[in-house]
Amino acid sequence: MRPTRRRFLTLTGGALVLAGSAAAVVRTRGYDLHKERTDRLKAFSIWQAVVFDAVARRIAAPDLPAEVPSADDAGVTDFVDAYVSGMHPALRKDVLRLIGFVEHVAPFLARKTSRFTRLGEGDQDAVLAKLESHDQDLLRGCFAGLKSLVFMGYYRDPRTWSVIGYSGPLVSRER
Repeated sequence: MRPTRRRFLTLTGGALVLAGSAAAVVRTRGYDLHKERTDRLKAFSIWQAVVFDAVARRIAAPDLPAEVPSADDAGVTDFVDAYVSGMHPALRKDVLRLIGFVEHVAPFLARKTSRFTRLGEGDQDAVLAKLESHDQDLLRGCFAGLKSLVFMGYYRDPRTWSVIGYSGPLVSRER
């Protein structure tokens, strides 16, 4: 039986799909999230919630010694998860892919070989800074989108308003 081009391409394609599937399984293991949070997830899988937690912690990291809530205290990931679940399916798919990109590919842009969530804070900052200042508009836009989602979740908490000098909405104030 003589090998044909079609047979060779079929076997090669099958091997690539199998290898890609195995890599995906390996790369999305080892993520921990408290049980009560996993039950509340709407759009994010467990690993995506863990990645977004890490992204939110770095983007909303307090740079002042003042007592301000962390991204975890403000429930940023839970808010963004609920927000993303209400998006148009195509946009939701893009956001979820972006989270995967940040976890698995973006570290290579900053010459890091580990997952984003396994990097130290300084290296995570370097990865996000590389996205923010990248030559490609699309990658800068990805960072801007992440930052917008984090800030929507963070600054909706009244405890964070003092950081930016906001005293709250005028409508709800007593006169």
